[in-house]
Amino acid sequence: MAHIEDVLVRPLLTEKSTKEGEKFNKYLFEVGLKSNKHQIKAAIEKLYDVKVLKVNTSITPGKLKKYGKAVKKTSKYKKAAVLVEQGQKIEFFRDI
Repeated sequence: MAHIEDVLVRPLLTEKSTKEGEKFNKYLFEVGLKSNKHQIKAAIEKLYDVKVLKVNTSITPGKLKKYGKAVKKTSKYKKAAVLVEQGQKIEFFRDI
């Protein structure tokens, strides 16, 4: 099995994802491109001590960006939307 650091890159903390987390118990994470749904589920259950019901993944393609006269492409990344059991919560800032 892959390490948690290879599977979970970072949580995606946007206004939309925060509202979904409060309302539907759904949280967004940026994950490694080679990680699958089973690895993502196991990593989140181990790291945050919650019961994961469902994992949806999508790969976001890179965008073209202009830097002066040069045009470069950003890297693609994979997102995972994780549905947590009712009554449980993931707290990202609990030790601050």
